[in-house]
Amino acid sequence: MARTVAELPQGTRITDYVSLGVITKTVPLAKVHAALAATGRSSIRQRDLPAHVVVYYVIALALYMHSSCREVLRCLLEGLQWLQDPSAALRVAGRSGISQARTRLGSEPLQQLHDEIVGPIAVPETKGAWYRNWRLVSLDGSTFDVADERANEEAFGRPAASRGASAYPQIRFVSLVENGTHVLFGSQMSGCRAGEVTLAQSVLPALREGMLCLADRGFFGFELYAQARATGAELLWRLKKNLRLPCEERLADGSYLSTIYPSEKDRRAQTNGACVRVIDYRLEGVAGAEPLYRLATSILDPAEAPAAELAALYHERWEIETAFDELKTHLRGARIVLRSKTPDLVRQELWGLLLAHFAIRALMHEAALKGGEDPDRLSFLHAVRVVRRRLPTYGAIPPSAEGGLP
Repeated sequence: MARTVAELPQGTRITDYVSLGVITKTVPLAKVHAALAATGRSSIRQRDLPAHVVVYYVIALALYMHSSCREVLRCLLEGLQWLQDPSAALRVAGRSGISQARTRLGSEPLQQLHDEIVGPIAVPETKGAWYRNWRLVSLDGSTFDVADERANEEAFGRPAASRGASAYPQIRFVSLVENGTHVLFGSQMSGCRAGEVTLAQSVLPALREGMLCLADRGFFGFELYAQARATGAELLWRLKKNLRLPCEERLADGSYLSTIYPSEKDRRAQTNGACVRVIDYRLEGVAGAEPLYRLATSILDPAEAPAAELAALYHERWEIETAFDELKTHLRGARIVLRSKTPDLVRQELWGLLLAHFAIRALMHEAALKGGEDPDRLSFLHAVRVVRRRLPTYGAIPPSAEGGLP
């Protein structure tokens, strides 16, 4: 879908749009300065668009994907002008100036902010975030269409299509999601030629002891399963039905113990194996259900997690699909192509999207706790509209790199 120049609606107070209070609460200015310093991207001399303002501008772009880059910047600068000096002259950089400022910033500061700030936020009182004593998380991946530029195609590639190649290059990312809050964390990105399993190897270190990770059958393999298990997290991963897993010990709840091996040679010699508990089940009377579902879990004692409960729990994995839909449909917009023209700015834009999604989800989690609600029962689309329309002024973005407001 081609991008057209669009403006924000007329007749609204500009401060409804640009205080970025929700963002600055989640991404504090001190952390922005620290990330800029760590990546060597701090502004050396005073500019119309200093680096820390550009960081917030990139996140603001994620909130207003249907508006032009210059229109979002105008709103941001008008907000700063209103907060600092309403009588001051307003100078809005053109497309070239905006592109140069974003290029100077690069993607590294946004990635560092993401890696430092974005993570699980559920507390014991968060409804729907836990199974017994485990924090529920899921693993999966998705893609974004990016601008049809030669540099983007060379960096990310194009997916195959029924007739030739896709219309747009694509960037692939893999994430973990905290099921109860829909927070996407541990994300890694690459070109569409990279497989999800390959990217997952860089995502799994975000797992922690006390988590229970759900994953679809496409991720199951001895090496990836062993890597995930080494983090201390418990696992509940779906298996392909044709995988050989002979019953070694039948358990009271109908599940059984078996062993997985890194190679056929190890299987024959029965060496270097890992014990798993296998759960086979069917969904009787459910339209479209497959004949058999098979799960492997690292929780070997059925008293800690009965098979029937784990079979029902596995379908919580679809929470990550809902989180991806929030990111790609409600925040970015359906069929919208990422606007950046170069690979580094594409990565910058995607980190900005992930930070914006986290900020909104953190706000929703806070509201759910205050109201005693399950975060899943709150509307993400409504939250996005509220953030766009009436951002509470928790803090302002000083237009210079020195200090904040008096």
